Amino acid sequence: MYLIIGLLIIAIGAFCQSSSYVPINKIKDWSWESYWIVQGVFAWLLFPLLGALLAVPAGESLFALFGAYPKESLLTILFGILWGVGGLTFGLSMRYLGVALGQSIALGTCSGLGAILGPVFTGHAADLTGAVIIGVVVTLVGIAIIGVAGAMKATSLPEEEKKKAVKDFNFGKGILVALLAGFMSACFNIGLSFGAPLTWAQTKPIFATLPATLLVTFGGFLTNAVYCFFQNGKNKTWSDYRKGALWGHNLLFCALAGLLWYSQFFGLSLGKGFLSDYPVLITFSWCILMALNVTFSNVWGILLKEWKGVSRKTVAVLVTGLAVLVFSTFLPQLI
Repeated sequence: MYLIIGLLIIAIGAFCQSSSYVPINKIKDWSWESYWIVQGVFAWLLFPLLGALLAVPAGESLFALFGAYPKESLLTILFGILWGVGGLTFGLSMRYLGVALGQSIALGTCSGLGAILGPVFTGHAADLTGAVIIGVVVTLVGIAIIGVAGAMKATSLPEEEKKKAVKDFNFGKGILVALLAGFMSACFNIGLSFGAPLTWAQTKPIFATLPATLLVTFGGFLTNAVYCFFQNGKNKTWSDYRKGALWGHNLLFCALAGLLWYSQFFGLSLGKGFLSDYPVLITFSWCILMALNVTFSNVWGILLKEWKGVSRKTVAVLVTGLAVLVFSTFLPQLI
C-alpha cells in the first residue's frame, strides 16, 4: 500500500509541474524575462521556504542547520546555481519546441543524468544497482521515441501550422537548448544528494529533503535573476514592472505557476517518505518524477493542440513512447 501511495504522490506532483506552463500562457503584456523571474520568486523562494519550514522541529531553525553543515550547504547552493542555467534554458526550450516536445527532450536528458550522477558525485555509486540502471535506460528509450515523434512532427507540418501551435517554433535551436537544459537541470538531483545531511533526526521522512530543496532552488533563483534582469536592461523591458493595472492579474498566474512547479519537489519528498522500504525506488525516484513529468507534459501538449495535424503514424510513435515511460516507472521494482 505504501508503494502505491508513494508513487501516486510523486505522480500528482509531476502532473502539477507539467501543468505549470498553462497559467503562464494567461500572463498579459509582460516580456518573457519579466514574468519568468516573477514566477520564480514563488517557485524558487517563497514556496520552497514554506516547504522547508515543515521540516523544522520545535526549537530548531533552518539557519542553524545550514550553519552546522557549511560545506554541504555551499555545494548544494552551487549545484543549484548550475541547475539555474538548466532552468533558464528549460523555459526557452518550451518557447522553441512547445510544452510537449520541449519538456520531453529536456526532462529526458535530466532524468538519466540526474539519476546516475547524483550517487556518483556523492560517493554512493553502489546505490546504482542493475535494476536502477535498467530503469534509467528504459526511461531514456521512451523519451527517445517521443523525440522521434517530435522530429516527425517537425518535418511533416508546414511552417504556418507549427507557428499556430508554438509561435516561436524552431526545431534545430530548440533541440540544442533542450539538451543543454536537461544536462544542467540534472544538477538539481546532484544538489539534493549533497544536501542529504541537511535535516534533523526527528524530522518526518516525508519532509526530510525539503531544506536541501530550498538551497537548490535558491541557487537557481540567483542564476535566473541575473539573466532576467540583464534581459530587462538589454530589451528595455523594465517598464513591464510599472504596468500597475496588470500586476493583480499577472501576479495571480505567476503565483499559480510557481506553486504548480514547486509541487513536483514537494511531492517527491513526500513520496520518498512512503518508499523507505523500497531502496531501489528511492534511488530511482528522480527518474520516476522526470518520466511522469514528460508523460503529463505530452498530455498537455495534446490538449493544447500542439500535435494537431500530424499523421496517425506520428501519434502512434508518440503514444508508444508514453507507454514505455509509464512502464519504466514500475520496472525497477519488477526486476
